[in-house]
Amino acid sequence: MKFIPTGVASLLLVMHCRLVAGKALPVDSPSPLCEKKYTCSNRVFEQIRKQVILLNGTAQELFNIYVKWQGDTFRNHTDKLCNPDTIFFPAFHVNQTSEKKEIVVALYKIFAFLNASLGNITRDQEELNPKVTELLERLNNTTKTTRGLMVNLSCLLCTRYNVSQVDVIYGESTKGKNHFKKKQQGCQVLAKYVQVITKAAQVLLPHVNDV
Repeated sequence: MKFIPTGVASLLLVMHCRLVAGKALPVDSPSPLCEKKYTCSNRVFEQIRKQVILLNGTAQELFNIYVKWQGDTFRNHTDKLCNPDTIFFPAFHVNQTSEKKEIVVALYKIFAFLNASLGNITRDQEELNPKVTELLERLNNTTKTTRGLMVNLSCLLCTRYNVSQVDVIYGESTKGKNHFKKKQQGCQVLAKYVQVITKAAQVLLPHVNDV
C-alpha cells in the first residue's frame, strides 16, 4: 500500500466508468485519487455507512436472482459452482478496533474490485440474458451505489488522510471465456461479495459518529 501526501480528491466517476464499460481490465494497478479539488460533506462517513448498509441489504437478493437466471445447472449445484472460496476477492482484514484510515483504505480496495467486477458481470449478462430486466436493473443499481460510495471514500482518503494512491486489484476479465465460465465467475464473485459486504457493514457500525 502506498501513501503519498497530496491535495484533495477528484470525482472517480470517469475513472471507474471505464471499468464498467466492457473494456479489458488490468489485474493489478495503482489507483490515483486526488487530481482535482473535492470537498467532503460533513457527514461523509455517515453517508458511507448508509451506502454500505444499502449494499449489504441487497447483496443476497442480487446473488439469488443472478443464480436464478444462469440455468438449471447453476440452480441445482449452486454451492459447488458458486463456491466463494475459489475466486479471488481483496482481503478485508480490518475489524471494529482498526484505525479509521485503515478501514477506509480497505473499503476502497474491495469496492474498486467490485466496481470492475460488476462491469464484467453486467456486460456478460447483457450478452447472455439481454431481456432479463430483473437481473440487469439490480446489477445497474448496485453499480450506481458502488460508484457513489467510492466517491465518498476517495474524498476521505484525499482530504482527511492525505492518501493519493491505493494499490488495487481489479480481478480477471471474462472477455474471451465461454458462456459457462462467464456465468461461473460472476456467480463466484457475487457469492464472495455477500460475505465481504456483511463484514464491512459490521465493521463500520462503531465508527459512525467518530468522524
